Amino acid sequence: MDNKKLANLLFPNVEKDAEYYLKNYRKRNIKAQAEVTRIAPSPTGYLHIGSVYGAFIDKLIAHHSGGIFFMRLEDTDAKREVENAGDIAFDMLCHFDLCPDEGYFGSKKPQVGEYGDYVQSKRKDIYIAFAKYLVEKGRAYPCFCEKSQGKDDILKRRQEELENNFDIEEKDVCRDMSFEQIEENLSKKMPFAIRLKSNGNPEKTFKFYDEIKGEREIRQNAKDAVILKSNFTPPYSLAHVVDDTLMGTTLVVRGEEWYPSLSMHLELFEALSLTPPKYAHTPVVCKMDDNGNKRKLSKRKDKEADTRFFIEKGYPVKSVLEYLLNLINSNFEDWRRQNQALSFYDFPFSISKIGSNNPMFDFQKLDDCSKQVISKFKSEEIYEETLKWAEEFDASFAEILKNKKEFCIKLFSIDRFENNPRKDIAKWSEVKGLYDYMFLGIDGKKLKEYDFDEKLDKKDIFSILKEYSKTFNLNDDKQTWFNKIRDLSARFGFCVDMKEYRKNPTAYKGSVADVSGIVRVAMTQRRNSPDLYYLMELLGKNEVQKRLDNVIKLLEN
Repeated sequence: MDNKKLANLLFPNVEKDAEYYLKNYRKRNIKAQAEVTRIAPSPTGYLHIGSVYGAFIDKLIAHHSGGIFFMRLEDTDAKREVENAGDIAFDMLCHFDLCPDEGYFGSKKPQVGEYGDYVQSKRKDIYIAFAKYLVEKGRAYPCFCEKSQGKDDILKRRQEELENNFDIEEKDVCRDMSFEQIEENLSKKMPFAIRLKSNGNPEKTFKFYDEIKGEREIRQNAKDAVILKSNFTPPYSLAHVVDDTLMGTTLVVRGEEWYPSLSMHLELFEALSLTPPKYAHTPVVCKMDDNGNKRKLSKRKDKEADTRFFIEKGYPVKSVLEYLLNLINSNFEDWRRQNQALSFYDFPFSISKIGSNNPMFDFQKLDDCSKQVISKFKSEEIYEETLKWAEEFDASFAEILKNKKEFCIKLFSIDRFENNPRKDIAKWSEVKGLYDYMFLGIDGKKLKEYDFDEKLDKKDIFSILKEYSKTFNLNDDKQTWFNKIRDLSARFGFCVDMKEYRKNPTAYKGSVADVSGIVRVAMTQRRNSPDLYYLMELLGKNEVQKRLDNVIKLLEN
């Protein structure tokens, strides 16, 4: 068959050939070791946290090597496209400090860079030119199988073909149609897709070097994959081969789930006489389900798969990135411990140290990481970030914060400027609940139930608080204030020396810590809180007296 004649029959209106595009997309002017990486989301929903994980790797690789990180929008699946999903993806990347250097910057902003268009639906002519070139080379052919045919029907036809030809490879039934048959089908205006004519042998394997997992072995591709759909839009296979070539991508970072299709992608590069980029297949971010089984984070099942979830919960960007860096390079945690003052961007990231096991997304570890991050924030930063979150997600709380700015900044500063600062806040959505005993008090709302230690006698609690209400003075310095707590402890049979109490706890009703705990619960309805002296100072005399009176009345009844 005259393949060039067939290509012209299938694509009579192609004005620019593949060679034209290869010449007109100039080679990038970057240094030899620089890497060009990309994120290429499909606008079929929200941006998955796994995509942020991958984009973070992309950006680290590009910037550590002095290269480029760009965004391409793979929007060729019109049926699954969700309105504004491309804009959401770009905005989420920028929110998490992963804004690309070039590429698609949202539908309302101009694209940045010389290698566009960065939206695949606007590159249709380019893909058609490369598909035509494959037909000219005898490496692709038209497939007239109707979409309406069920999968079983097509498999039956293929099985019959295999039995007749004694062929062990899975080839498409349209593969060996004559020119006359093709011409006849076209005259009937039958729609067609274009399939790769694979030369692979499924019984053979080849070696491939993965930038993360090293040398790997994979079977040759033997499937005649669709490279151009009947509407002349490409699937990922052809589109990424063409685009990564023209846009100068040097390293494709993608999830391990793409690895089985690698041999087909490499065969496409070979068929087009193009040099493939390097590939790095990252482990897939997983979680434990309710049954204790490890599985991939699911868009359908897991709310945390949506990157917007972390914004709604109020996790600082730095917390999310530091946690992801823990998943990416396991040695980051040790590095962070030894380099508390440095930015995580100073961490010597290495693609070779990305583990091969699928990392587990663990909210407890994320919270611990975030508490560590927030503990280094200034009180003014905590106030501003909490207010910013509340303005979007909790309007009534935002009003409290605005009306009590100075009060809140002082509250957030307690226990913050020490060698071991308080680590109680993991996300901004927690602040209201963590400090509601302060906000409810200043808001004049009814106090909650009290939670005294069950080992303490109710009569002792009542007597201690009644006596304390007579002696407290907010003009006392901290030592004087504590001495009064010690005096109360001694008067009611509580041990004032913690070392002595630990040696023989049964000899006493409790310790001085228990007495201060009684006052703490009366003030905060919590057994744990920031420094009690400074909390009471901040509440002021009237509020402290009001709270003591409330509890005393509660205990009297």
